[in-house]
Parts: sequence; structure tokens; C-alpha cells
Amino acid sequence: MSTPKNIIVTGAGGLIGPMLSKRLLNDGYRVIMTDIVEPIIPKGVKAPENAVCLKGDICDSTFVKTLLDAAQPLHAIYIFHGIMSAGSEANFDLSWKVNIESVHGLLLTLRQTNLGVRVIYSSSQAVYGAPLPPVVTDSVTPTPEGTYGSHKLATEVIINDMHRKGFIDAFIVRFPTLVVRPGAPSNAASSFLSGMIREPMKGEVCVIPLKDRAFKSYICSPSGVIENLVRVLNLASDALPKHIRHINFPGVSASTQALMDGLAKYGGEDKLKLLKEETVPEIERILRSWPQDFDPSTPDRLGLLRDTKPEDLVKEYIDSLTFN
Repeated sequence: MSTPKNIIVTGAGGLIGPMLSKRLLNDGYRVIMTDIVEPIIPKGVKAPENAVCLKGDICDSTFVKTLLDAAQPLHAIYIFHGIMSAGSEANFDLSWKVNIESVHGLLLTLRQTNLGVRVIYSSSQAVYGAPLPPVVTDSVTPTPEGTYGSHKLATEVIINDMHRKGFIDAFIVRFPTLVVRPGAPSNAASSFLSGMIREPMKGEVCVIPLKDRAFKSYICSPSGVIENLVRVLNLASDALPKHIRHINFPGVSASTQALMDGLAKYGGEDKLKLLKEETVPEIERILRSWPQDFDPSTPDRLGLLRDTKPEDLVKEYIDSLTFN
């Protein structure tokens, strides 16, 4: 039996980290899961002995060395840790430390220990801001209007240059908003897009922070993101230009009303009574600075999976409740 390849997942205590780790473990990799809180080995994995959980501060260079030492020889690293949108806006210094400095330090260390290693960095559609066309293409210049998007974009520039120089073999994946996120609400401005499905299904109220049901968000399913992250792991390095490493992950443009319709269809009309529409000006400002739709040409060319209907994302989550 061959020795499993080592993959690191930072931010492994969040949403995507555990889901991706489970998929990678089931695909036969040895996965080193790390976060500021103790990561938990996902339930139902085929080989839990191939999971290593390391609690530590990725901002600490000593811990970074411990992390990398535990993953040699390193096959790839997914960089998922970070401070989310509303949290970054509220605390610029913390966002700078985590979303820029910690990633920069990690990449410089990787240059020394694992030259040319595959790096998959999670960025966000928040790198975009006004003026925006109705559909964002790869040629649209990012002009972020929030701290989170600004810091993500700054890190993207570093990654592009390090890839160009051969220090790392990188892909930058700009996530749409994931719907529906299980678990507790996050400090992301877009948290309500999951909460408006998740909370009513628990019999709890969710506040929608703007009174505009026609407002559209670009969203994708967690299952689609996991599949696409695995596909990116196996992409040829020359699938993108050396100095342009981002992929706008595919999703679907969905209005608030479309998600409400999906909730009524699959969760029951009575759940709509638990949705409260109350304007929160700062959150609404952030939301309206983000794109509402993207051109899928590049992800289609790369063979990535694309969601097609908003109601399917609602159904996936409600079906998971029955399954669980």
C-alpha cells in the first residue's frame, strides 16, 4: 500500500475546512487540519487515522514551523483561515494580521520548506466593488469597498507574484456566498442568506438586513464548492496565466425572494413567518457593493461544477436535515 500524500487545511474548524477534509480523507489523503480552535475529525471518514488535528495560531511563526514539519513531504495546502467580512470591517487591525500578515508569513515559509508546492487560497467576491457591470467577467478590475475585500485582494497580488516567480504553484479561488451554511451564524455580512433558511427550519427567527426582496446575491452550494476545490487541486498549473491565478468559482444569481420561495416550497409556508426584514445600513452597504452575477466561461472551461437553480440549494440543505 502506498503512503498517502499530505495536505494541510488551515481554518479547519470553520465550515468548508471540515467538509473538504472529510472529502480528502475519503479520497485517500493524509490531512493535517489546523485552526485557532481544536479541529475535529469529521464523522464518517474511511480512514480517521490519516487525520492529524493541530490547534495553534497561524500568526505565530513557531507554530507554522510545527505545522509544516507535521506535513512533510507536503503535497498541497488549502489556505482557508481568515476574519470574515463584517468582522474585518469592525476590526481593521485584526483583519490585517490574519488576512494579510499570517498568509504572507506562511507563504514565505513555504518558499523555504516546499518550493513550488500547490497552494489553493480562498478569496472572495468581496474583492469587487463599484462600478460593477450587471455580469462580472474576468476582465473586470477589482475595486473593493470593504476591509475584507481589500485585504483579500492584497494577498492575491502577493500570491500572483510568488507563483510567477516559481516560489509556489498557486490557484486563487474567489468564493461566492455559500448557501446554506449549517451551524451557527457567522460574522459575514452575507450570513442572513443561510440564516433565512437555517433558522426557520429550527423554529427560530432570522433578520434579513435589507427590505428589498429583488436584491440578488451570487451564491453556491457547499457540495459544489467541495467538488470544485478537489478539481482545482488536480488542475494543470498552466490552466491559467502565470500572473493571473484567480478563478471566480461558479454559482447562481439568486434574489432574496427566490430563496424565500425555496423555503416555502421545501420547508413549508409557515416558515416564512420567522423571517423579519429590518434595514441594517452598514450591512446593506457592504452587500450592495458586491457583484450580483458572474460570467462562468472560465470555470466552465476548467471543468468546474456549476449550480443552476437557487431552490436546489435550499432543497440540498433541507434534505440534509432529514438525512442526518
